[in-house]
Amino acid sequence: MATPAAPNVPFLDVLDPAFTFEAPEVYTAQAESWYADSPFGLLVLRYEEANDLLRDRRLTHDGRRYMNTHGITGGPIYDWFVPMIVNHDGDEHRRLRGLMNKAFTARRMALLRPFIREQAERLTDRLDDGGTHDFVAEFGIHLPLAVMCRLLGVRPEDYDSFGTWTADLGLVFGLSGGGDVVARLESAVNGLNDYADHLIDDKIARPADDLSSDLVAAYQAGDGQVSRAELRNLLVTLVFAAHDTTRHQLANAMVAFSQHPGQWALLGRQPELAARAVEEVMRWRPSTGSVYRFAAEDFHYKGLAVEKGMYLTMCVQAAQRDPRAYKNADRFDITAVRDVPPLQFGAGPHHCLGAALARVEVGEALSVLAARLGPPSVVGPLTWPGPLGIQGPEALPLRFG
Repeated sequence: MATPAAPNVPFLDVLDPAFTFEAPEVYTAQAESWYADSPFGLLVLRYEEANDLLRDRRLTHDGRRYMNTHGITGGPIYDWFVPMIVNHDGDEHRRLRGLMNKAFTARRMALLRPFIREQAERLTDRLDDGGTHDFVAEFGIHLPLAVMCRLLGVRPEDYDSFGTWTADLGLVFGLSGGGDVVARLESAVNGLNDYADHLIDDKIARPADDLSSDLVAAYQAGDGQVSRAELRNLLVTLVFAAHDTTRHQLANAMVAFSQHPGQWALLGRQPELAARAVEEVMRWRPSTGSVYRFAAEDFHYKGLAVEKGMYLTMCVQAAQRDPRAYKNADRFDITAVRDVPPLQFGAGPHHCLGAALARVEVGEALSVLAARLGPPSVVGPLTWPGPLGIQGPEALPLRFG
């Protein structure tokens, strides 16, 4: 890791167990400089620079380097993560993304919306009793899991085992947390690899109108669009992308509204605000709290000498509260029209393919919940992961109204 060129650059200790990107010191650092130093390399704190660098072709994901940084040099986690679509660039990335674009059609998203609404209403029924509920366990996990399984053509009887694995895949961006993270992640990858192989065989024998069947058809075409190993990796990665971040975003939305009950009541009265509410909860408390990149070459950017191999982290939550990019950036307001998009879906060639689906899921969930239930109140302690990577409480004890 190279030393920052500017003297007196702010330092943020993201390894301190008490550290949070909501701390005043983060915004003091943001006012002083567009980046800060940390034990994990440079932290990009402002929106404009984070947006620029997410689009900069001189920066890459470099999955191999990311694994090695955390002491993983082989095994099932490595073998899944390194070939993942987001860790490809250029022609390889365009080939795989082109395949996925054919599957994520506007038609398929439109067909899913009534199912999403139906699931949101069914899950809300369980919360409508005035009691205390773990929102993550009773709603947050189940809605995106049901949608993902419907999208992929997974049988309902497989949901439970599938859900445990998918919930643990997001730990790949929390490897610095220690504990049993690696063991849980390895178990999830092994389980989902086996299931993906079973799913491929099932769709070869019994194709249906689902995304898995579309991908299997491309594999069966035999024209080199995708190999079986790539297909299995795509399916496992889809599981991760479609479930983990959305379940956390739903929980994060509840935390945000528990702190702003007037906004919840407003949404209940004006359901047409649902789309803006989705954008605001993603801005205010994103489930993807940070996005990393490695420098593929030496270059200069806004006074910083970036050296090949440098590790940069785009601090999404801090950047999305940057007053240079947002009017009243420190205010949670579902009526606000924001002029710039959220960063948690990435930018440029690697912009998340599932962004539209995530917005539909969160929007339908919020409109149903706010119409049926009073404002959420957090009624127990929350445990959050470390500040980098996927963000959201593992359990969320709530009472509505």
